[in-house]
Amino acid sequence: MSTVDGMTRQQLAAMIAQRLGRDADQLRADFGVTGQVRSCVIDDLLDPDLAQGIFERFPSLDECQQKKNVREYKYIAAQMDRYHPVLEEIIFAFQQPEVMEVVTDITGIPDMYPDPNLYAGGLSMMAKGNYLTPHLDDSHDNAREMYRVLNLLYYVSPGWQLGYGGNLQLWDDGLKSEPRTIHSRFNRLALMATNRSSFHSVSKVEYDGVRCCVSNYYFSPYPVAEDGTVLSDDYAHVTEFRGFPGDVKSDLLLRTDAAVKNVIRKVYKRPMRDNHKYVRDDD
Repeated sequence: MSTVDGMTRQQLAAMIAQRLGRDADQLRADFGVTGQVRSCVIDDLLDPDLAQGIFERFPSLDECQQKKNVREYKYIAAQMDRYHPVLEEIIFAFQQPEVMEVVTDITGIPDMYPDPNLYAGGLSMMAKGNYLTPHLDDSHDNAREMYRVLNLLYYVSPGWQLGYGGNLQLWDDGLKSEPRTIHSRFNRLALMATNRSSFHSVSKVEYDGVRCCVSNYYFSPYPVAEDGTVLSDDYAHVTEFRGFPGDVKSDLLLRTDAAVKNVIRKVYKRPMRDNHKYVRDDD
C-alpha cells in the first residue's frame, strides 16, 4: 500500500504549512513584486512519493467532465466522493486553518475564506490539444457574496517538461505583450492573485500525456486591487475570456460573449446554476 493511502487532510495540511513556512520570507517577496500579476511558486511541496501517489489516483479522462469550446478545452472533476478518498483529502488540505494562515502571511490578502463547494475548483486535467484561452476569473463565488482573490494550483504530473505545454501563462502587461510562463512542473504549487487585471491562460498541451492539477480558490468579503490593497468600490463580472493574440475572430466572439453574460448577470441577481461544484448529500 502506498504511503498516500489513508492520509488525512489534517496530516497533509501540516506538511504543506511547514513547507510554506520554511520559505515564507522569499515567497512573500516574490508575491509582492509590483508591475505584474502577483504570484509565487513553491517547489517540492510534498514528499515526492506522496505527490506521485496523488497523481496515480487521479481519475481517468472518461470519468471526468469534458469542457470543449472556443474558450477552453480541458477535463474537470469536482464531485469528489466519486473518486479515490486521498484526492478529496489533498484538495481540502489547502482549506485547513494552518495552511490558510501561512498563505495569508505570504500574500498579505486579508480575511480570506476557502470554498467547501469547490466552485470552479477540484481536479483539472489537460491532455494533448487541450488549452485555456486568456481570461479573468469570475469576480465572485457562485452565490455572488464573496470576491475571488487567490488561485492555488498544485501540479502533480511526474516528469512534466516545460516544452510539453499545459503551463500557466500570466499576462503581466495585458494581451499585447508576451506572457510570463510558470512551468507546471511536478510537485509545484503556484499562488496567483485574482483581480480586475489578472489575465491568465494555459498553453496548449503538445505532449501525449495528461497534466494533472489540484485547484483551490480563496474568497474575501472585500475586492482586492492589483497592488494588494483592499478596494472601497464594488465590482462584478463573469469569467471573461479573450482570444490568444493574433486570433482576432475568436477574440471578438469571446468579447461579445462576455458582454452578454455580464448584462445577464446584472439583470438576474440570483446565483448561477453550475455543475462544477461539490454537492454533498447533506447540502
